[in-house]
Amino acid sequence: MARVRLNVAERREDLLRAAVGQIEARGVAAVRISDVAAVLGVSNALVLYHFSTKEKLVAAAFAHAAQGDLDQLRTLLGRPDSALARLHDAVRWYAPAGEAKGWRLWIESWAAALRDPALRELARALDQRWKAALAEVIAEGSAAGEFHCADPVSAAWRLTAMLDGLAVQMTSYEGSLPRATMLEWADEALARELGLDSADFTRTHGQNSDSGKGDRGAAGDRPAPS
Repeated sequence: MARVRLNVAERREDLLRAAVGQIEARGVAAVRISDVAAVLGVSNALVLYHFSTKEKLVAAAFAHAAQGDLDQLRTLLGRPDSALARLHDAVRWYAPAGEAKGWRLWIESWAAALRDPALRELARALDQRWKAALAEVIAEGSAAGEFHCADPVSAAWRLTAMLDGLAVQMTSYEGSLPRATMLEWADEALARELGLDSADFTRTHGQNSDSGKGDRGAAGDRPAPS
């Protein structure tokens, strides 16, 4: 059977998906160009032709995964529903679930960004886009009278910081916190930021179906780096 030839964009997409998987499995420090090449059965030279260095491949893989997450976030936040319902669904989706493989990619990338200025600037820019998307819907809901939030930007910062921290705990120390407890805390934090009664909010929304993304960062399958 003849081998299908991919165009440049398709080949790059394949390489980025393979790189995301290898970074999740091996970590940024251990992953090699040859690992990515082996997944697809291509040469190291082909990977280097598209990305030239391992550092550029890692940064591109991170950006690729992050863009997928941002697209999904904007889909959730852009639905024709109340701002409150959209925010609640977005927070639930953001939170880690199961093995949270995708969160390992983000944690690895945050660590690597401490030593890589280019990756750090990329992570910072992506993080700002996450916060801005949430802040926009918080401002929309507040203006519509669904709830009251005097500072949507600060609220978005606090919410994402809390969720990032919980994700690190649950990913790094598996079993340290029941997911149900984490979701309850997330609901309470969202209610506080929106000036709503936490107990009433949890009773009303806490029983909703749990569709946490779990694989945040796994392109093709969920941020916000800082």
